[in-house]
Amino acid sequence: MVLSAAERAKMAALSIEDVTKDFVGLRAVDSVRLRLEQGEILGLIGPNGSGKTTLINVVTGFLKPTAGRIQVDGVDITGWSPHKIAPLGLARTFQTIKLFLGLTVLENVEVAAVSAGLSRREAQQRAHEVLERLGARHLADVPAGTLPYGQERCVEIARALATKPTFLLLDEPAAGLNEAESDDLLQTLASIPQDTGCGMLIVDHDMHLIMRLCDRVHVLNYGKTIGEGTPEEVRKDSAVIEAYLGTSAEEGSRAGM
Repeated sequence: MVLSAAERAKMAALSIEDVTKDFVGLRAVDSVRLRLEQGEILGLIGPNGSGKTTLINVVTGFLKPTAGRIQVDGVDITGWSPHKIAPLGLARTFQTIKLFLGLTVLENVEVAAVSAGLSRREAQQRAHEVLERLGARHLADVPAGTLPYGQERCVEIARALATKPTFLLLDEPAAGLNEAESDDLLQTLASIPQDTGCGMLIVDHDMHLIMRLCDRVHVLNYGKTIGEGTPEEVRKDSAVIEAYLGTSAEEGSRAGM
């Protein structure tokens, strides 16, 4: 469905305006601008060290920006702490999975729901609903410490969804997955905006997943934006090919080039 400009303006949006992040002797993110709308899937790609995770850390309050502004549905959250940002509907996952290994899958998801302000009973119901949506209800009573890697990734996403986010930021959800697991993940992720209406920003090196899943793709290199557009437009962008997609035959092939 194609929305008019007026309809799009009424939707909730995550707006990143000229965000810069400096470390000692290094500019990791350089004046990046992007906008994620509710119900949209946006891919964020680029070579290792291009600033992708740093940008997510700045947006979610784990790092303070050196310059720029971040807004969620018109509310300026620049420099806010993570616990203050979360109630506005911003959730994330991490490259390194951080499950409570001594708890069951259901209990892991419940903890996330409780952190969003739900009672224990409400949190348990939310956890069951999220696991059902992700096709993982059969894992509810399984100890998290016994899960294979692909299922750990699923639980990490379930915990983020348990907070009922308006915007979900996923940092390399397909990392370490084989091709079959990646295909399963694609189907799971594609259903989330349809079922919940949340917008998703996805950082990943799996171009097969990114190019099939995302509505738009934003490309960073050395902290700067070097390309953005639909997957088809980005796939043909000479600057993106030179900096990233063309760096290996395998990546180019998986991107459909």
